[in-house]
Amino acid sequence: MSTIYKICPASAWREAERQGAFRGSADDKRDGFIHFSTASQVAGTVAKHFAGQTGLFLIAVDTEALGPDLKWERSRGGELFPHLYGELDTGAVTEIFDLRARSDGSHDIPELAS
Repeated sequence: MSTIYKICPASAWREAERQGAFRGSADDKRDGFIHFSTASQVAGTVAKHFAGQTGLFLIAVDTEALGPDLKWERSRGGELFPHLYGELDTGAVTEIFDLRARSDGSHDIPELAS
């Protein structure tokens, strides 16, 4: 199993759990896919896009459960990032972490599986 990660507000994830699927954030919907990061990309993604935000979850997702809608595409600095062209079924989630914000705006990132 390979794992990728989605960062999102806890409230948005709780709504997805009620609906059985996450359909994406406003940024995801604008871009036409759900943004994910690998374990090695999470810290950079959090720092760049979520600095200072509170109430965030880090959602661990099994890539094997996503099928052909998962694409690896070049993004920031030419690096390959996972993008899901479809809904994220909550059944693909293997773990949920609370991303705690520090007073300086950074976050405590848990040790992650890749």
